[in-house]
Amino acid sequence: MRARLTTGCLLLLALSVAWADDDDARAWLERMNQALATRNYDGTFFRIHLRNGTVERLRIVHRVEDGEVAERLVSLDGSGREIIRNDEELTCYLPDQRRVLVESRIEAGSLLGTLPSFDADIADHYQVEKQAPVRLLGRPTQVIAVNPRDAFRFGYRLWIDEGTALPLKTQLCDEKGNVVEQIVFANILVPDSLPKSAVEPRVNTEGMQWVRQPAPSARAATFASNWRAAKVPPGFRLTATSTQVLEGSGSPVTHLVYSDGLAAVSVFIE
Repeated sequence: MRARLTTGCLLLLALSVAWADDDDARAWLERMNQALATRNYDGTFFRIHLRNGTVERLRIVHRVEDGEVAERLVSLDGSGREIIRNDEELTCYLPDQRRVLVESRIEAGSLLGTLPSFDADIADHYQVEKQAPVRLLGRPTQVIAVNPRDAFRFGYRLWIDEGTALPLKTQLCDEKGNVVEQIVFANILVPDSLPKSAVEPRVNTEGMQWVRQPAPSARAATFASNWRAAKVPPGFRLTATSTQVLEGSGSPVTHLVYSDGLAAVSVFIE
C-alpha cells in the first residue's frame, strides 16, 4: 500500500512539473508575440530553405509609434526588392521586374514570414515545451519547442532572447522533426525609437509600373463566399476570404485562408 501511494505521489508530482513547464513555455511565447508587435527593432537575418538549399539575406525594420505599426523588409542579395507594410496596405517594390504591387493588408503578423502567432487554441494539436537554454549573439535565450500531435502540420523551435523576448532564431520542422526552413539573425538592434524614414522605401520608382489590387466587387465577394473546403484536417478553420489579382490570371481569384491558430494554408481559386 505504501509503495503504491509513493508511486502515485511521484506520478502526480511529475504531472504537476510537466504542466508548470508547459505554462512557462506558453508564457514565453506570449512574451514573444507581444515583443514582435510592440518593440522597435532593426536587424539582419538569413532565411535558409534546407530542402532546396537556397539562402536569403534580408534586413527587417519594425517601428511602432503611437500604436501605429510599420515594417520594411529589404533583400540584401542584389535584387533590390523591398516590402513596406503598415496597418492598411502592403507595398512590394520589385525593381528587377520594374513593378510596384500594392494590396490591402489582409493577414496580421510580422514580415519575418514563418513566425506564427501562438494562442490557447493550439493546445489540442501541439505540445509546447521548454528545452535547455543556449546563448546566441552573446545573449541568453530560452529555447521553446512546439511539436505537432499529428502528421497534418509542421512544428517549430524558437530561440527567444531573455532580455527582449524577440526570436533570434527559428526553425520550421516537418512531421519527423527535420528542419525545413531556418531564420537566424546575424545582428539586431532594439532602440527605444526609430525615425519614420527607417520604414520608408529607398527604391527609385521612376518608370516602374504600379499595380494596385482593386477593391472586390459585389459579384467577386459573392463568388468568394460560395467556396468552402468540404473537409479540412482537425482544428483548421476558415479565417479569411478575399479576392486578388494574380499575375497570369485574367480575372480576380478567390483567396481562402485556413488556420489552426498556428499554421496557415492559402487556397487560390480561379
